[in-house]
Amino acid sequence: QVQLVESGGGLVQPGGSLRLSCAASGAGSGIYIMGWYRQFPGKQRELVATMTNLRYTDIADSVKGRFAISRDDAKNTVYLQMNSLKPDDSAVYFCYVGITQPLSRLDHYWGQGTQVTVSS
Repeated sequence: QVQLVESGGGLVQPGGSLRLSCAASGAGSGIYIMGWYRQFPGKQRELVATMTNLRYTDIADSVKGRFAISRDDAKNTVYLQMNSLKPDDSAVYFCYVGITQPLSRLDHYWGQGTQVTVSS
C-alpha cells in the first residue's frame, strides 16, 4: 500500500520561504512522476510543479523563478522549495505520485494536503 506523508507547511510572512517534503512509502522503485498541486478555497486543484524520473519538470508560470522542485529517488521523496512567498500562494498543497504499472498503466496517489498560509 502506497502512502504519502507530507510535511513542511505552515504560516510564513510575505517574502519568506518554506520547504515542503513528501515521502512515499510502499512505492518501490517504480515511481515515474512526483510533484505538487495546490487548491484554493472553492477552486479546482492546480499544478504547481512536477518532475519525472528523467528529471523533466513542469512548473506553473505563477511560481516560476520562486519555487523549485527536487526529488531524492533513494528516499522516494519529493521536495518543493518555496521562496518569495506571496499571500496569493496561500492554499492547501497536495503531494502527487504517479507509479508505472504493467501495460503502461499509471497509478495515481495523493497526499492528505498541507496548509500553507502567507500572511503578515
